[in-house]
Amino acid sequence: MSQSPNRIVGTVFGAVYLLVGVAGFFVTSGVGFASTEGEPLILFEVNPLHNIVHLLIGVVLFFAARSSVAASRAANTGVGAVYLLVGVLGLFLVGSGANILALNGADNVLHFASAVLLLGVGLGADRTASARATA
Repeated sequence: MSQSPNRIVGTVFGAVYLLVGVAGFFVTSGVGFASTEGEPLILFEVNPLHNIVHLLIGVVLFFAARSSVAASRAANTGVGAVYLLVGVLGLFLVGSGANILALNGADNVLHFASAVLLLGVGLGADRTASARATA
């Protein structure tokens, strides 16, 4: 397995999001599945739906990184784009009744930071390796 920036970032981010998803269930017992109010996990608010999203993101990033450079690059770019969208939407959702992921300001900062890093690596790194893999 080649060590590429996309695979390294996908593996690290995937593992972190998997761990955060699991840890979130330890603090959200008794919280409604898609409650607008979550429980604190360090600085971040989480509810069971938020935990499941973290697990899904972790699985996508981690297993794409284990698969190939092209898959990891696609996953990093796709997840980065989703996090950019969630970051923008989060600016409007915090404090509203539509906030089914229990997002807070710290989540928004993390989502924007994740988006920048994942999109930066996904779009900028391994371009020649990805081109060779698809040719």
